[in-house]
Amino acid sequence: MLRSLKHEYQVYVESEIERYKDSVSRNSLLGIADEAVAVLGAQAQYEPEELSLWAEVDRLIARRIKLPKFSTWQRKRLKRLAEYRKPETWGIAPDGPIVREIRAGSDTHVLVTGAECERAGIYLAAHGCAVTAINEEEDCVERVIAAAAAAGLNSRIDASVADLGTWSPKPLTAVVCPSESLASLTPHDRTRIIGLLQDATKAGGVHLFETILNGTGSLTVDELRARYTGWTIAVERESGTARSFLARKAAA
Repeated sequence: MLRSLKHEYQVYVESEIERYKDSVSRNSLLGIADEAVAVLGAQAQYEPEELSLWAEVDRLIARRIKLPKFSTWQRKRLKRLAEYRKPETWGIAPDGPIVREIRAGSDTHVLVTGAECERAGIYLAAHGCAVTAINEEEDCVERVIAAAAAAGLNSRIDASVADLGTWSPKPLTAVVCPSESLASLTPHDRTRIIGLLQDATKAGGVHLFETILNGTGSLTVDELRARYTGWTIAVERESGTARSFLARKAAA
C-alpha cells in the first residue's frame, strides 16, 4: 500500500511540474534554469551534468508551486478515500441495496449508467470494485474522472461518454442503472439491451434499477418482472412513490 502511494505521489509531482512548465514562457523556464545552475554551482565539488541540472529545475518548480510533501499528500489522499467509502457521502442509504447486495472487491465488475455514474461509481470503486461508468453527458464523465483521480481510483474506474444503446457489455458482476436510462428507449431496444446485460452478468450477479416512478416514463416494475423471469426479484420503496427493482441471477 505504502509503495503504491509513493508511486502515485511521484506521478502526481511529475504531472504538476510538467503542467507548470507548459503554462509559462520559455524565458521563464530559462530563468529557473539559471537559478538552478547558481544553486548547483555553490555546492562543493559540483560538476555540471544535464540530469542534475534538470532535477534541480524540477525541485525549484516544486517549491515555487508549493507542492505538498509526501506525508501531507498521503494524509489528504487517505482521508478523501475514507470519505468516498462512506455511503452517506453520496446520499446512499447505509442499508440500501447498493451497500447490501454488491460485494466489494477487485473481482467485482460493475456497470453504472446515467445519473448513477458519479455517486454509485465512485462509491463502489472506493470499495475496490472494477467500475465501468457510462453517461451521455460529457461533463458528468469529466466529474467522475476528476473525482476518481482525487482519490487515486483511476485504475479502478473506466468512465466514457456512451449510452446503453451502443455500449457492448463485458462480463459483469452487477449493473446499477437509474430507470431513466431505460425509460427513454423503445420497448424493442429495452428488450435487446436487458437481454445483453443479462447474458453478460455472471451467475449470482445483480441488476439494480432505481427511482422507478408510478405513472412516469414508460418503464414499470411489471415490465421488469416479466423480463427477469428466473431471477430472484425484490422491489423496495425509496422516497415518496419511487421504487427500486433488484434482480439476482441464479447461481450456477
